Amino acid sequence: MLPSGNRMRRRDDFTLAVRRGRRAGRPNVVVHLLHPDEVPDRVGGGTAPPLVGFIVARTVGNAVVRNTARRRLRHLMRPHLDRLPAGSLLVVRANPSAGTARPDELAADLESALDRLLRPASKGRR
Repeated sequence: MLPSGNRMRRRDDFTLAVRRGRRAGRPNVVVHLLHPDEVPDRVGGGTAPPLVGFIVARTVGNAVVRNTARRRLRHLMRPHLDRLPAGSLLVVRANPSAGTARPDELAADLESALDRLLRPASKGRR
C-alpha cells in the first residue's frame, strides 16, 4: 500500500501528468511522469512528496480483476518512491493485458518504464 501522502487524488493532477508528462509504454503498463519544475501551482513545489496515481480501465477485466491489478501495481510501486523527484506526478496506466499478467511480468514492465523515464532525456528525438 502506498503511504497516504503519496497518493494522487485530484482529477487535475491525473490530467496534467497524462497530458504533459513524459511517457514510457510497456506491454502491461504505460507510465507518465511529470517533473516538479513542469508542475504549475503545486503547493510545496519541490519539497512536496511525489504523487502516484493508477488508472485501471474496464478493458482490463471485471471489478475483481481490476482491483487485483491495482493492488499489485500499488505494491510494486512502493519500493520505487524514493527514486522519484520530490514534487513530481506519476501515473501508472494498466493496459488490458495487465489483468492476466503475472506479478513478475508487471514488476519487470514497471521497473523498465521507470528506468526509461528517470534517466536524463537524450538530445536525439523530441
